[in-house]
Amino acid sequence: MMIVMADFMDLLSNSVFISVISALFLVLSLLYYIIYDQQKNHHGKKKYHPTGATLLDVLINYNTAHHFLTDLAAKYKTYRIAIPFQRQVFTSDPANVEYILKTNFKNYGKGKHFSDIMKDLLGDGIFAVDGDQWREQRKMTSHVLSSKVLKDYSNEIFRKNTLKLRNILLEAANTNQIVDMNDLLMKATMDSLFKVAFGVDLDNMSNSTEESARFTRAFDDANTLIIRRLVDITWKIKKFLNIGSEAVLTRNMKLIDEFVYKVIQIKIQQTHSLKDELSLKKKNDILSTVIENKQDPKYLRDIILNYVLAGKDPIAIAMVWFIYLLCKHPDIQEKVAEDIKKATHMEEEITNNISNFDARVTEAALEKMQYLQAALSETIRLYPPLPLDAKTCFSDDVLPDGYNVRKGDSVLYLPYAMGKMKFIWGDDALEFKPERWLDENGCFHPESPYKFTAFQGGPRICLGREFAYRQLKTFSALLIGCFNFKLSDEKCVRTYRISINLHIDGPLHICVSNRFMLHKP
Repeated sequence: MMIVMADFMDLLSNSVFISVISALFLVLSLLYYIIYDQQKNHHGKKKYHPTGATLLDVLINYNTAHHFLTDLAAKYKTYRIAIPFQRQVFTSDPANVEYILKTNFKNYGKGKHFSDIMKDLLGDGIFAVDGDQWREQRKMTSHVLSSKVLKDYSNEIFRKNTLKLRNILLEAANTNQIVDMNDLLMKATMDSLFKVAFGVDLDNMSNSTEESARFTRAFDDANTLIIRRLVDITWKIKKFLNIGSEAVLTRNMKLIDEFVYKVIQIKIQQTHSLKDELSLKKKNDILSTVIENKQDPKYLRDIILNYVLAGKDPIAIAMVWFIYLLCKHPDIQEKVAEDIKKATHMEEEITNNISNFDARVTEAALEKMQYLQAALSETIRLYPPLPLDAKTCFSDDVLPDGYNVRKGDSVLYLPYAMGKMKFIWGDDALEFKPERWLDENGCFHPESPYKFTAFQGGPRICLGREFAYRQLKTFSALLIGCFNFKLSDEKCVRTYRISINLHIDGPLHICVSNRFMLHKP
């Protein structure tokens, strides 16, 4: 059966004692459902969202959970899922999303339930905390990301690693080799992130060390294991007993922490030994800037892992789905290529020269690529890197749709489902249609962040949004401007795997061919 049920059976088989506990759990679950329904029906004039599913439904559909939640969203817009000892509300209603993210922002935060779930991986980082801790880290992140030094440095690093990736693709094109774009893009973004954020050269694309490869695998596995806690009501028991999925998570976290604390120690030593020289220089990487103000290793560890979660996966995931969709829609791939060509004035070239092309992929040229931006936004609409986001209600409230939520309720909004709702996007909501983002003059126009929720909205709106788009456009221009991409198996249909972020499930095997004659520089 699927992974979560396998974990549950694994728990049952560990001992008679655990079997007895689990049997009691099932009895308590039945009592919970009865009491919960009675409470809903005897709460005076208050009304609560309909129950769309139970925990059993979720477990049965776990490996396709986002499809399952999307089907429920199409039926109810906002609904509850009955999970023992939890009260969960799922919404795809833009009015409700705006209310919890902006209008009544102070009443909705991460809360203890979700902080506990995420703590092993994210600690007290920005994505797992509320209040003063969140405000302090957001202020610091805003200051760092707005730095022109960081912007210029990050552009240089992302461009450098994109060109490394392009050389790999060039070799593949010249030798008719099939490449795994999922693996290559993950490595490229990891290399870029660690250099920009921490000043560390992983060089995964060229010759990854076993140490960095172990860290990457452990981090990806931890993402998958952590998210299962949302539906695994036994996870605290398994963690206490160190069995099943929690034992695996513990091993992964040991590898992750060893790697990260080593990076921190090296960076602190460098800061101390080069203090005078560094004070005379502009610091490029984020960690060097943070260490100036705070050198507590645990604090720095949490900062690093939250940046890895925000900076590695979303950009790589968006690019992987983008390449996949362009392969499925070759007419749109050609429109994107033409947009890049036009913005860089390459259609004026008699002999297409790669050096000329690279020189013309400037900030100004990227700004002109309106169709490219539309196609990227359309990809993120259909395949948002963060498919669901959770908040906790801090006091009894009424949502704009007229239904009540209670103190302690988990309220989750669903970017993946919202991107497929016909009542939000029209009857063609399931189509890959970049034109929906363009006005009559062919200029890109953004949508409300409460309709297009991939970057959140209100006070918690993603600080790295412009940073992400800039890197996505750089990747796209330098790759799609030079290569045509085709699936090695054109009938292949790819789906996601369940994790914090919306990773494609498995490799993405691609054939690449030159758009014009390229030679290694």
